[in-house]
Formats: sequence, structure tokens, C-alpha cells
Amino acid sequence: MSISVWREVELSLTRTHDEPYAAEEWADFEHESGLRLRRPAFWDGGDIWRVRFAAPSPGRWTWTSGSDSGELDVEPADPDQNNPFYAHGFWRMSPGGRSLVHADGTPAILAGDTAWALPWRATPEQVREYAADRQAKGFNAVLLMTVQPDMRAVGPRDRTQDEGFAVGFEDLADGHLNQLNVEYFQYLDELLRILVEHGLVPVLQPVFHGFGWKGLDVAGTVVPPAEYARYCRYLVARYGAQPAIYLVGGDGSGREPQIAAGGAEVHATDCYAQPTGIHYRPHIHADAHQDADWLDFQWCQTGHSGEHVPERVADMWRNQPVKAIANGEPTYENTGRTGVATGWWQGHEAWSNLCAGGTMGVVYGAGSLWQWKLHPDEPGHSDYFAAPGAGWREAVGFEGSSYLGLLTKILRGLPTTDMEPDWTRVISGRALSVPGRLLVIYREHGGTVPVFDDDVPLPYTIVDPRDGSVVATGKRDSPRAVLPDAGGQPRVYICLADL
Repeated sequence: MSISVWREVELSLTRTHDEPYAAEEWADFEHESGLRLRRPAFWDGGDIWRVRFAAPSPGRWTWTSGSDSGELDVEPADPDQNNPFYAHGFWRMSPGGRSLVHADGTPAILAGDTAWALPWRATPEQVREYAADRQAKGFNAVLLMTVQPDMRAVGPRDRTQDEGFAVGFEDLADGHLNQLNVEYFQYLDELLRILVEHGLVPVLQPVFHGFGWKGLDVAGTVVPPAEYARYCRYLVARYGAQPAIYLVGGDGSGREPQIAAGGAEVHATDCYAQPTGIHYRPHIHADAHQDADWLDFQWCQTGHSGEHVPERVADMWRNQPVKAIANGEPTYENTGRTGVATGWWQGHEAWSNLCAGGTMGVVYGAGSLWQWKLHPDEPGHSDYFAAPGAGWREAVGFEGSSYLGLLTKILRGLPTTDMEPDWTRVISGRALSVPGRLLVIYREHGGTVPVFDDDVPLPYTIVDPRDGSVVATGKRDSPRAVLPDAGGQPRVYICLADL
């Protein structure tokens, strides 16, 4: 079998177990260089088991699973490959643990959207429409609750009917994860592949711990930790041979026992070391499991009242040991009432949080999109969180979403790996630096920027972050010369050393 690096290949096995979902099967892969990787297999109904694998290196690979074995001939990536995850490999944490890089070291900044309910509400046609919009805008990740988490949610098992949803576990309503619905995950396979083919990384949250879909009792806080961990292993097995991030804690305190169990299981079973972390509710001190080997990132949530609170991200930056930081959920655009956190509010929020220390990336949210509300008048959703007059399609077009992806486009190709907040080199409230190589400054109202450090590179580019246009380029005459701008508009200043 011939494949390309970082492209998923699926192997089928026949296994008989009395309780197949509770059983474990594995496959071992060895490269001609001696590199060995181990992947968990997953049950896919009846006596069918599958192993999914993505080779990180070209050459000959052999595999074994019990008495089954085979070979894979792996080709290098096509030089014209435009999907960054096939060209450069999956994301992992940077050497300093502050930011993302691809497997080959290429810098990356996450630009995530919150389409939480997509897995149990959306159809493939809808996901293609959604993914095309997000890819065009520059998004590269989508936060997803992998199953509908509210134990008391009711509705038809039909994604096309009002209040309908698909069911991942038949016993989730009782606070358990034992009776897996194989057909649900076979359907989810297609949805996630559409996202990945559009360069959007699924951020997989097993079972939510906070508000959930409709604010009912969530299963994430009551599922036995062993069942939660087993489900995390299943997600790694089924979806871990494609780009992924594992969000083992969702909207809770971070100290729920399920989180540590799930994080440790992901760490033990994911041979690609894709990022694993926690997303907190707004009023929690975000430092749970800070010293855990399995923890790569901490994501705060600043609430949904339309306030900018970058100091929460700055506070998390100081936690030790070092973990990557992001604001994983700012105010949803138009949440609850029209005009909340709309338009450039989202752009300012993104740049402010990035420069405060959220160097893993930025996240966007829109009312009615995160619930995947089928149409503006669909009943059964919280008025506090739904955008008036909008279903998911209308919410996709909210203005603020355009500014999140622009951030990654503006910084693409720059040496952003392990950049740090910088308060000393210039008179500016918000800046990031890689000493001697890069300084990025964001100013809400632009204007001249005095420089007070000889280490700041002389060449500069000034960009309007609202549309990505370059408004000025040049090279300062001396290390203490100012960065010039007329002021009055948002500006991003990029000082990049000649390499």
C-alpha cells in the first residue's frame, strides 16, 4: 500500500470480544530507520476493528497487530501540497511550550471557532458550507463537543428537525459512557474529514463539564473517570491519525476527576504528541494540574458580557511550570442581544489577548452558531446565548469572524515560535517579541511608536488589522528612531530582522 506522509491510512482487523467497546487492541508500526509508533485500534461494530495511522516520515513502514501484519510504502509530501498539516505535519507544542509548531518546526498560531454542537447537529452538506467560509477567512481550528452532553436534553433523533440531535452513547442520559452508538461515530468521521480537508483542526472535547448545549445537567461531571478515560482513548484511536487537539476539560473548574483521568489516557495513547489541555469556566483560577506531564495548555474563558479582560490571560502566563495559554472563549458575537461584541470588538479582543500572553492563539464565537441553531426561529435554546434573528447560517456571516482569521494571515511566515509579551522595548501597551528577530506591536488607535531598545529590528511593516492591508513599510535610520504612523486607526507594527 502506498500513501503520503501525514495522510491517514486505515487498516481493518477482525476481533471477537464479549464487550468490544471495553476491550483494547493495538497495532505497532516500525519505520526502516528504527522509529516505532504504537496506535490503539477502535471497535467499529460487530467483529470489525480498525487502526488508523499517519506516517510522519517517508520510506518503508511495517506493521503488526496480533497475528496480522503488513507493509506501507510512504511517499514524501507533494511539493504543491497546500494543506499545511499534510505539508508540515500535525501540530505539537513548541520547544519552549508557549506556542504551536508543526511537526517540521514551522510556526503556527491557532485561530479557532466555536461550533460546539456541530458533531450531533450538522449534516455533511452544512459542514462543507461552514468549512469553506472558515477556511477562506483564515481559521484553522474548530472547538467541538464530541457528543451532546446534556443528560436531560430531549428531541427527535434527526439532525434536520427542530431540537433534533444524534446520540453518541445510549446511556449518556444516565451519566455513563458504556453503550457506544457506532453509527454516530461513523457519521462523525465524515464531518471531521471535511473539516480537516479544509485545513481546520478538530479540537475534541469528550463530554462537557459546564453549560453544555442547553444548560441542562451535563454528564461530564458525573461520568466515572474510568469511563471518561476509555472514551478519550477511543477518540485518540478513531481521530488521532489526523490533525487534532484534545480538550479534556470543558467549561469546568479543571479539577473534576474525569479531567486528570482523560488527560493521562490521551498522553499515554497518542504517539503523535498532539496538544492536550483544559478549557475553564470564567470565574475559575486556571491552574489545575499545572505540573502534569500530560498538560500542554490552559485556556481561560473571559465570560460573555462583552468586556475585554486580557489581564486574565496575562495572569495565566505567569503560572509555572510553563504551559501554553489562550482565551478559549471570549464573548460570542451578538449573544443574547444584537450588538454585543460585534464587528471590530472581536479583532481587538484577539490582538489584545495574543499580546497579553495568549501566544497559542485566538478563538472566536458567535451566538446561534455554537448551538448550531437550525434556523432563526428554532425553539428550545437559551435566549441568553442565542443571537436574535439568526440560525447558524446567519451567524457564520457575522462581521467579527473575519478579523480572527486575518490575524493568522498577517503573522503567517513570521518566526513567532515562543514569542513573549513585551512591555519594555517600546512605549506601547501590547507587544510581542522574539529577541533580536521579531517585534509585533498592536495599538488600538495607531500612532507613532517610540522605541527604546537597540535590539528592535530596523525594518518595519505597518498593517491595518481590519483588512490586512499594508499601510507602510520602511527601515528606521537608527535603533532609537520611532515607528511612524498618523494615528486614529487600529494598527499592527511588525519589526522583522533581515535574515
